[in-house]
Amino acid sequence: MEGRVIGPGPYRATKLWNETIQLFRGGMPLRRHWMHLRYYDCTFSGSEAVDYLHQLLRHNCNFGPEVTRNQTLQLLRKFLKAHVIEDIKGRHGTEDFEDNCHLYRFPSLSPLKSLPLRSLSRHSTDLPRLIRWDDYEELPQQENAAPVKSSMTSDFWTKRHSVAIGDVHECKLIRRKDITPKEVDHIWKSMTAAHLQQVLGLTTLDGILNPAHVKGKYIVHNVFNINKSGIVVLENNDDDMPYWVISAMKCLAKWPNGNDTKQPVYPGFERDVLKTVADYYQRLKEPLLTFHLYEVFVNILSLLQEQDLATEALQVSTLLLSPPNRRHLQLLLRLMARVSQNPHLPPLNDTIATRTLVVQMFSQCVLGSPDEMDLDELLASKLVTFMMEHHHTIFQVPDKLRCQVEEHLSHLRRVQIKYAGSDTDFSTSPAFHKQIRRVVSEEPKVIGTQTPLQELLEGLISDKELPAKDKKKRLKQFQKSYPEIYRNRFPSEESRAAVMPEKNPRLKPHLLFFNLKKPSNPFQRSWSFRA
Repeated sequence: MEGRVIGPGPYRATKLWNETIQLFRGGMPLRRHWMHLRYYDCTFSGSEAVDYLHQLLRHNCNFGPEVTRNQTLQLLRKFLKAHVIEDIKGRHGTEDFEDNCHLYRFPSLSPLKSLPLRSLSRHSTDLPRLIRWDDYEELPQQENAAPVKSSMTSDFWTKRHSVAIGDVHECKLIRRKDITPKEVDHIWKSMTAAHLQQVLGLTTLDGILNPAHVKGKYIVHNVFNINKSGIVVLENNDDDMPYWVISAMKCLAKWPNGNDTKQPVYPGFERDVLKTVADYYQRLKEPLLTFHLYEVFVNILSLLQEQDLATEALQVSTLLLSPPNRRHLQLLLRLMARVSQNPHLPPLNDTIATRTLVVQMFSQCVLGSPDEMDLDELLASKLVTFMMEHHHTIFQVPDKLRCQVEEHLSHLRRVQIKYAGSDTDFSTSPAFHKQIRRVVSEEPKVIGTQTPLQELLEGLISDKELPAKDKKKRLKQFQKSYPEIYRNRFPSEESRAAVMPEKNPRLKPHLLFFNLKKPSNPFQRSWSFRA
């Protein structure tokens, strides 16, 4: 039974939710408590729960030391609403969890959520195919050139494999049709998705990324339309942030030298400027990383312990953002990093450190799901903290991906050689992936590596449609061109006979003579004959 295709978001978050509940239920100290002249066994107070869960989250690799006590309290309130815990009277849902001496306990029923099913099938239409090697057009030929035979002939094998056997009879140059911008977008889209799947270590992106939400033109724009600081440049200024937001961000980022508008500075001015920026981002219709990419970025959380791998995953995934979202995210993370590290900036909050404040203030503007998820705030804080600390590198294009795409595009634009009678599908085999840069008509050169030639030989041996006479002829041609490979495949006559057995000659009476052998047993006579 095939599982249904799940939308972005639920799988990884639900898994972390269940793991957090299991750790909390398995480690929370339970003891006897007294309340109103009665005792209650296997209970814990609200404050004890906050203390324990706060330390648990801070030392968990999925959340980290940035988790605050208030975030822990909010999570416990979600636990109470979801009946992960209940008060001593069995109430849950409508009650509010408090950080005090009120008593709670674990219910007997399992509070774990069932994991959504992932799709077990993958449709070939999910991602556009790459331009293949047979998407070519022929260069103009001479008028008297012989047409290529389309039907199967006895010389088909020779023409098809003429390069490998060193017997080139006729060939013509072909070139790739002009690659359109749309085709370039498709190549970037396909190869970026494949690279993301590889970095995440997944066998499929089903349930994590819907290819319909990946725009190749966004990727191309994010790669090439950038300024000297690496910030995306938008084609339409209407898609950019309002001028007053940009001015406020510059004011904070360059504090105390960023007040270009010469506005009067008063006590608390910097806090009002920060609130101005926060109000703009918090009014966005959806987080900057978008609802469609939520599951992609949640999966990256498991990679944060390996900095280089997590950075590469973010480099690839942020290419999928629309250019306005990518630009807004770049400017926001740069602002957060500068504000957190600016020793000249007065405290922006009386009780919370500036670094913690900006993470709490903007994390939900960066990452969130369309449906309220139980761990959204904690997951967002963890990811945004990492992105803030590495904002200089996560918006760089991975060198490996860029080289792969550029090499593929360059490969398609080169002039190719096509041999008469060859089928277009054969040009995609590994033996012909190597480009023929020059054509030497006097002495045809052998193209290919030993492994493809071995595959060619095995293909010839296993070709059941080729008549035995033609197969023998082809083997002799291969032996003459590649004696070492042939010798490795057929080290003895017996090995060759096993593949190409000789037909027994028809026995004729006048070619036979009988031979009487003296039997070892005197009471037994044995007759034998030989040709």
